[in-house]
Amino acid sequence: MKGLFDLLKPRKPAHAREGDESTLFTTAFTSKLTSGKSAVPWEARAVEVAAMRLPKSRGGKLLQSVWSQDPYMSHLAQGSIERMQRFFAFATVSSNRDLIRQDEYGNFMIVLLTGTIGVDRRQPWGEYLRLAETRPGDILGEMSLLDSGIRFSTCTTLTDCEIAVLSAEAMDEMMTSDAPLAASLVALLARKLSRRLRVVSSRLSDNPHS
Repeated sequence: MKGLFDLLKPRKPAHAREGDESTLFTTAFTSKLTSGKSAVPWEARAVEVAAMRLPKSRGGKLLQSVWSQDPYMSHLAQGSIERMQRFFAFATVSSNRDLIRQDEYGNFMIVLLTGTIGVDRRQPWGEYLRLAETRPGDILGEMSLLDSGIRFSTCTTLTDCEIAVLSAEAMDEMMTSDAPLAASLVALLARKLSRRLRVVSSRLSDNPHS
């Protein structure tokens, strides 16, 4: 159990002084708590889906491999992914587990390292529309991480999966300890997200019930 809760335990940089850490992302989710809407952290979801910790040695290599082949993330400067991987938690999750649920608040994003995840959206009339079946290297949940908004869709493991998870707390730590790295990541996430939203918008507009 302790290993599960340690998956995304925030760490304070060695050089940081009390009160000088960035809280740009974490405070955005705190405002949801004051409005009565609780964000679902990875620690809670990890317990719920019985996630098992994946050694960083394997998780880091997988992250470097999948992102080196990604048309966007491959633009990260040499060595950036290696520096970045210490901010991620790595886990294995069995099939048929909801990692992200539509209409909830969540303060983490997921990078699929191995396996397949289905992305579904429940339409207002009750029908479920399959938006995508992801492949290794795909990122899920980054929209909520960036804007602290509600989840757009439900993401369910279709096979056993290995994943990398980045929380709002870890993102703030990255901004404090390695600001250029964090800025590069946010810019690339925004570009990927923009492209995905265009694809999803096109699919929804093609649906006869929309």
